[in-house]
Amino acid sequence: MSYLITNSKITHFLTYRFLFCLFLISLTSCKTDKKLLTAQQITDNSIKMSGVDKIHNSTLSFNFRDKKYIAERNSGVFVLKRISAMKDLQIEDQLSNQGFQRLINSRPSIVADSMAVKYIESINSVHYFSVLPYGLNDNAVQKKLLKSTIIKGKKYYKVQITFNEDGGGVDFDDVFIYWIGAEDFKIDYLAYTFHVNGGGMRFREVRKEHLIEGTRLLDYNNFKPKDTNTKLSDLDKAFENNKLIKASEINLENIKITFN
Repeated sequence: MSYLITNSKITHFLTYRFLFCLFLISLTSCKTDKKLLTAQQITDNSIKMSGVDKIHNSTLSFNFRDKKYIAERNSGVFVLKRISAMKDLQIEDQLSNQGFQRLINSRPSIVADSMAVKYIESINSVHYFSVLPYGLNDNAVQKKLLKSTIIKGKKYYKVQITFNEDGGGVDFDDVFIYWIGAEDFKIDYLAYTFHVNGGGMRFREVRKEHLIEGTRLLDYNNFKPKDTNTKLSDLDKAFENNKLIKASEINLENIKITFN
């Protein structure tokens, strides 16, 4: 029995194939777009998800170890404070757009330049880590997307951060890597190099989330590698293989946020 193929059937068949191909291309495109997110897009999504973009106009206070920290931010104008008590003295160190100053019992105190640099590094470090990923879009920041990885069964984007010398602060040569969830854009791990006190590397694991006023602030377990020759980019593998030593815990207490 012969089968007659009409022009209408051919047209219908070709149309169906065309639409089906478009559907496949669309699916492939969606998957590709997801894989091809840039380091900038990943960072933007992480900042938005964490809510720390609101920190730009706020007053944040918390206790870390035996000191109180206060960050006053107002559209780029900032004062980062560290307050400690020693017998009958209250020492308040301030880092702002205008520079560094120390107040002892509310009176300005002269600080040698060599000591001021150490105080600046310490104050800036605590405030920097307290509000991550806030600050990762500063002008001095350079971002590079590394190969994605899996830690404890969860897929992560791996974003490397370096800094321009101009505007990068006294620690401009430090290198950071952030492991950002491919689905939720949460920072769960980070690693960094440092050069003060002999230098070294650290790997941090988020141990607790503080969800306060719509912002995600973090406590960490802080690790160092058993093998000092381990590469910074390989600290995630070292973590999974139990080749890191817990050095400390980073815990924020009495956190308060008010928005301007």
